[in-house]
Amino acid sequence: MNWIKELKENDHIRSTYLVINATRGVTNNNLPYMTVTFQDKTGTIEGKRWDASEEDKVIFQPGNVVEIEADVINYRVGLQLKIVNAHCIPHDEVDVSLYTISAPVEQQELERRLKHYIDSIQDSDLHLLVSTIVEQVYSDFVTYPAAVRNHHEYTNGLLYHTLSMANLAEMIASYYPQVDRDMLISGVLLHDIGKTIELSGPMIAKYTKEGRLIGHISIMHSIVRENAEKLMISDEKRILLEHMILSHHGKQEFGSPVLPLTREALLLHMIDDMDAKMTILDKAFANIEEGEFTPKIFALDERCFYKPVQHKNNK
Repeated sequence: MNWIKELKENDHIRSTYLVINATRGVTNNNLPYMTVTFQDKTGTIEGKRWDASEEDKVIFQPGNVVEIEADVINYRVGLQLKIVNAHCIPHDEVDVSLYTISAPVEQQELERRLKHYIDSIQDSDLHLLVSTIVEQVYSDFVTYPAAVRNHHEYTNGLLYHTLSMANLAEMIASYYPQVDRDMLISGVLLHDIGKTIELSGPMIAKYTKEGRLIGHISIMHSIVRENAEKLMISDEKRILLEHMILSHHGKQEFGSPVLPLTREALLLHMIDDMDAKMTILDKAFANIEEGEFTPKIFALDERCFYKPVQHKNNK
């Protein structure tokens, strides 16, 4: 198998990959083509199928594992596959583990870290609320991705993103003693759990009907309020936590109905934004040589970022 992470320009390959997205288009000469995103456990890569046939539309359905013959080319300072031939692999012959990207930390270790952060919440109301909600969605929370695309869009991605944020929150709270550390950690652990309802699952995640019509922010707000009332959590703590959930996207045009108006809400937004953007950059740099610029990154205002040349220290 030709792992995506190991592909090089001018390679001619025959390998199997998971189709995670496919779109159709027409050239200036009115010839049909398809743009296909492939994935294996090492990464993703885009491919082009020129002169696409009706059979290709069936072969390149998201969720199919396909064997392709292709040339690896450099397109706009990034690798791309020029597909020559393709056919589907029967589902009963597919080893899913070969095509599913997971977090860079083992799930068992992520679960241990999650327990550590929940246990570290000293406020009894917040500890009860967080532990109750996490328990309700535990199996999904520890396996789901954090997004359909852009950042942490892989198995365990939701938990990995949450714990990365918790690590940052812990350091920031230790530096600024005015911060309510328990409230900040609670907001971090709960802020994206609504994605277990917004998204369809850990493999080739799609938006559910509830996810499209309501969204994870509103979903999570309802979950927090419902559980807080059942557990008789004080109104002050409930409202502060609800505010963090509702405002964590930072701007109304980004989906938050209110703007951050507490110290902890502002920090939650900034930590979330920073972790997401650093991950987007990591993904963009993955197939870029040192000394080159990335293609335009939509999620980062369509800017092209430079990957510096790493100089070894002379000792």
